[in-house]
Amino acid sequence: MQSNEHTEPLIGLAKLMRMAYSGSDLAPLGTQLIERAETETGGHALMDLSTILQLRGNRDLALSTQAQAIESQQIYSPPTAADQVTVRLLAIMGVGDLMSNTPVEFLLEDSDVALDIVYVTQNQPLPADLPDHDVLFVAIAQSDRNMPLLKQIDAAIATWPRPILNRPDRIALMSRNEACVLLKSALGIEMPITVRITRQALQQVADRELPLTNILEDGVFPIIVRPVDSHAGKDLDKIDNSTVLVSYLQNMPNEEFYISRFVDYRGQDGLFRKYRIVLIDGKPFVCHVGISEHWMVHYLNAGMAENAEKRAEEERFMIDFDNGFARKHGEAFRAINERAGLDYLGIDCGETADGKLLIFEIDSCMIVHAIDPVDIFPYKQPQMHKVFSAFRQMLLNAMQRSAT
Repeated sequence: MQSNEHTEPLIGLAKLMRMAYSGSDLAPLGTQLIERAETETGGHALMDLSTILQLRGNRDLALSTQAQAIESQQIYSPPTAADQVTVRLLAIMGVGDLMSNTPVEFLLEDSDVALDIVYVTQNQPLPADLPDHDVLFVAIAQSDRNMPLLKQIDAAIATWPRPILNRPDRIALMSRNEACVLLKSALGIEMPITVRITRQALQQVADRELPLTNILEDGVFPIIVRPVDSHAGKDLDKIDNSTVLVSYLQNMPNEEFYISRFVDYRGQDGLFRKYRIVLIDGKPFVCHVGISEHWMVHYLNAGMAENAEKRAEEERFMIDFDNGFARKHGEAFRAINERAGLDYLGIDCGETADGKLLIFEIDSCMIVHAIDPVDIFPYKQPQMHKVFSAFRQMLLNAMQRSAT
């Protein structure tokens, strides 16, 4: 293991994100970290600087800084809140932005779980000398870039002496086009077929040289289009006809896209609702409800903080979740759990007009946190503590299964 004896402690993602959400100016801290990095032997300053750069929107510089950090040090230990540690968790992560790995730090805030993170790359495999741990968690998200890495990790942990959560061969099945195949025919679930398509073929559809139905078996306009490996709505658009598709492609340099049929999921009041659910050991927990006038719902731009009525609905949803939404869609959640085969899984979903669970995406790396301002969202703290307690219990369950 690399020595950190001349290194200041890691600040960590959770604390830096809290500072950013509270409106703190991270620029002075960034300057301090640059100065520290010049004399520090480890990678803590560079890793924290990389996080700050990401939070400030400097993605390219953030990733190059992160690469420098990992080159000097692969293992990082975010601060643990509790004096007495109950569980030692080792998480395997890869390079990338905040959506490239399961953000485990958010799930362990104020916890008695000690977290060590080991970063791996194609050229930097798992070190021989790793921190002792009770549970191994694979936090690398599915993406084209990460597929070779997931295979590499799968081989490396084949005979691991500790319990493993979120096995890489199951994470590898979370691409948009494979996830819809996994969930096809599951009762109570609507997930439109998603097809991966080359730019050339999509251009032929736009030019009306190729019928859309030749690509999508349920293919009728409007459709949803996004570049492969894009997240958080980046370059995602609803395309109403081939003329609009021509314009979309003129502005997109990407070579491959995902397309699927658009489902109008607005409620009777004309609003769209997107639910973020996590399955932990198979049990569903709600993390937020985004309510918006626009079909592309993102919690941060849905106006939740500005609208007391929307927040009141979110609060009611959270209070009633176990006996309401979770029970109503219990069979669907069980099917997702069985077919995905992951211990921890995120689900972004809505409801169709006929009451089915409408799946937008399932993956292992959705951001789940309790960082929203308590004075505006007081009801979220109890709910998120349920989520965090369930994650901790999942770790304890894995340890107990391993001991028997």
